[in-house]
Amino acid sequence: MSSHQYVYVMHRLSKAWPGGKEVLKNISLSFLPGAKIGVLGLNGAGKSTLLKIMAGIDTDFNGDAWAADGIKIGYLAQEPELDESMDVAGNVLSGLGEAKELMDRFNA
Repeated sequence: MSSHQYVYVMHRLSKAWPGGKEVLKNISLSFLPGAKIGVLGLNGAGKSTLLKIMAGIDTDFNGDAWAADGIKIGYLAQEPELDESMDVAGNVLSGLGEAKELMDRFNA
């Protein structure tokens, strides 16, 4: 690795489904601060799995994946679970977590 301060790194990461079907094989990547990325691929290619690993939701893989200290990663599921007792704004605000708490303190 060079002297750059990466905000996220994956090194030789692989993921297989039960039964042995590999969905990710030997993935290595790194992002510099301010990087703009896109994830493209066919259905079933592992795009959502890759993003879940990056967000820390899926931890069942081989290899290394880490975010730099102080980096927070958010993840919006393709099929979010919404609270039907809340309106749209309420559901959005409930997903903000710590950011909403800071906003509430700022607005108080």
